[in-house]
Amino acid sequence: MADPINNPATDGDDTEIVEEGNRSILLDLISQLTKGSDLHRVTLPTFVLEPRSMLERITDFMSHPEIIVQANHLEDPVARFVAVTRYFLSGWHIKPKGVKKPYNPILGEHFRSKWTFADGTEAFYVAEQVSHHPPISVYYYASPENNISIVGDLLPKSKFQGNSAATLMQGEINVSFTNRPGEEYFITMPNVYARGILFGTMLMELGDVAAVKCPKLDLVCTLDFKVKGYFTGTYNGIAGKIKRISTGEVLYEISGKWSDELYITEKGEKQVYFDARTAKIHPKIIAPEDQQEANESRRLWSKLTAALRVNNQTLATEEKSKVEDAQRAKSKAREEKGVPHIPRYFEPQGDGFVIKLKNISSDPQEAKKQISDFVFSTPPPSP
Repeated sequence: MADPINNPATDGDDTEIVEEGNRSILLDLISQLTKGSDLHRVTLPTFVLEPRSMLERITDFMSHPEIIVQANHLEDPVARFVAVTRYFLSGWHIKPKGVKKPYNPILGEHFRSKWTFADGTEAFYVAEQVSHHPPISVYYYASPENNISIVGDLLPKSKFQGNSAATLMQGEINVSFTNRPGEEYFITMPNVYARGILFGTMLMELGDVAAVKCPKLDLVCTLDFKVKGYFTGTYNGIAGKIKRISTGEVLYEISGKWSDELYITEKGEKQVYFDARTAKIHPKIIAPEDQQEANESRRLWSKLTAALRVNNQTLATEEKSKVEDAQRAKSKAREEKGVPHIPRYFEPQGDGFVIKLKNISSDPQEAKKQISDFVFSTPPPSP
């Protein structure tokens, strides 16, 4: 089925007035913490949850696939780099209203989807939770007919910071065009902050520095996601520079708001880079829940999601606990048997994980079949 479209963010959507009862729950929880505490092991109340898993949240960066597809058609290497950076910036404006966080995926959880484009080509995506402590999500997106491959990992670390909670978005995105050997783009992400959790209006902000880097093209873009000061500044602001790595020469400057309009300036000439208000989200195709596997994200969390959608927080808490308790029981059983968890789609390599699918054909149609069969394969038997 086609995915329901998430709402693009506007400045007003980043804030939330917390009801007094919910505020009291937060205050009771926070009273048990010290500044700098790791929040990953803390059970958060369900009213702060966005009704989808982080494994699905990552697909927001595939919401405007025409940007990355068109990038590979550009023969000028600088223009390609500019387009890849634009692709990265296009995924941040999609979010639910208010200050919400997606579900923490459980170990072995996976999410699968695909996209069909107007020219008949397709793209495929699979994400899997390969580790629970520490939490590590790994994902793979491929459109072989368009020579696009994206592999990434996400290692979020949440910290309590007084009146704020920070999610440090560790990990890296690797974008490559398979028809351009050696041309790889390495992308790091900004951090996410929830402000006003003790007093004031709750607010979500992106902050700190992200980067897009392509060593082969000798290009780097540093992106400063700006947080609003007490008396100055604006929400959702961004400032960036695209430079030559070897000389430091600035080729372009990027400005504006990631939730609104972004601009790019070359030699004093400023033009719209990306307009979140008018950009059309390309829907992903996801199997109906009754056709999904038991540990596939939407089916796994379906009862929690249903409870959140009708604002039944008591039922939501019960359903969330059922999933997490079952996960703990499975982990304990594996430990007692001395059986390690083996990821289904990814395998460790060096300091990270790589896709298990090997020897992908250079023929686009054959590669398309290989990737589709791999992503949507039936699960192996349990050990």
